[in-house]
Amino acid sequence: MQSINRKTFLKCALALGLGLALGPSYAAGEKFVLISHAPDSDSWWNTIKNAVKQAGEDFNVTVDYRNPPNGDLADMARLVEQAAARNYDGVIVSIADFDVLKKPLALVGAKKIPFITINSGTVAQSEQLGAVMHVGQPEYDAGKGAGEKAKAAGIKSFVCVNHYATNPSSFERCRGFAEAIGVDFKAATLDVGEDPTTIESKLSGYLRNNPKTQAVLALGPTSAHASLKALDKMGLKGKMWFATFDLSDEISKGIKDGSVKFAIDQQPYLQGYIPVAVLAIMKQDKITDLAKVREKLMANPKFKARLAEYGLAPSYGARHIGSGPGYVTKDNIAKVEKYAGQFR
Repeated sequence: MQSINRKTFLKCALALGLGLALGPSYAAGEKFVLISHAPDSDSWWNTIKNAVKQAGEDFNVTVDYRNPPNGDLADMARLVEQAAARNYDGVIVSIADFDVLKKPLALVGAKKIPFITINSGTVAQSEQLGAVMHVGQPEYDAGKGAGEKAKAAGIKSFVCVNHYATNPSSFERCRGFAEAIGVDFKAATLDVGEDPTTIESKLSGYLRNNPKTQAVLALGPTSAHASLKALDKMGLKGKMWFATFDLSDEISKGIKDGSVKFAIDQQPYLQGYIPVAVLAIMKQDKITDLAKVREKLMANPKFKARLAEYGLAPSYGARHIGSGPGYVTKDNIAKVEKYAGQFR
C-alpha cells in the first residue's frame, strides 16, 4: 500500500471533515520554475506570467518566474544551473540559444528533473536536449505564412526589424517571410537591438537608403512600436505594408486603423499554462504517457474554460503542442483585443 505523508493526510481529513465536494485531486507541494530569455523591459512576457499564475492556481502548484534582467544569455544559463541545484519538481525553459543552454539543461536532466521547452527553439532541439515536449510556434512556418499573405498583396521587397538577434530562432521568422516572397533574408534583416530610439533611427536610415522597400515586418511589440513611430514621422504609416508578430494595445489599435495588416499571434498564454499543467499532471497523477497526459489536460474543466474564455486553440501533435501561428486581422480583432496584453 502506498504511504501517505502527514501533510497530505491532514488535508484529506480536513476536506472530509468539512464535507467539501472536491474536483480533481491535485495535491499541493510541487514547485516549478519557468526561466525565460526575456529582459525585464519585454512586456510581451506578461501574458505568460499571467498564464503561469492561473495554471498554478488551477493545479495547486507554485511556479517561480526567472529571467535575466538585461536579457543576457549567460545569466539565463546560470539561472538554469541554479534551478538544477535547487531541485525543483519541474523546469520550463525557452530555448533562446541551444549551444548556451545545452550544458545547464544537462544538469537538470542529470537530477531527473522533468523539463519542458517553450517559445523559441525547435522541436528537434527540444528532443535533443531531453525535454518532455516543446510548446511553441514553428517560427519558420509562421514567417512563411505571413510572407505568403504579403506575396498575395503584391509585396516583392521588405525589411525584417529584428530586435532580438541574440536569439537564433528570430531569424527563422525573417527567413520564412523572405523565402515566401523570394528574396534573400540576410540582406533584408535589420539588427536593431532593444532600445526604442535606436530601433526608430535604424529603420528610418534603412528606408532612406532603400527607398524601394515595400513592406516592414516587426518581430514583436518592442520593434513594432518603434517601427510604427518611425513610419509615422516619415509619412509612411498606413501607406507602407506593415505586419508584426505578437500583440499589444498599440498593435491592436494599428490593426483597427489599418496601419498594421495583421499580427501573428503565437498564443503565448498557452506557452505558460500548458507546461505547468502538463508537469502537474505528470507529477500528481503519476502519468508518464504523453498521450494520456494530453487526454487528461484536454478533459480538465478549468483548462477548457480558459480556452473558451480567451478564444485560444492549441494544436496537438504526437509529442509536442503547437501554440500558433494565428493571424489577428480586422475581422477577428474584436474577439482578442479584450484580452490583449493579459491573456492574448
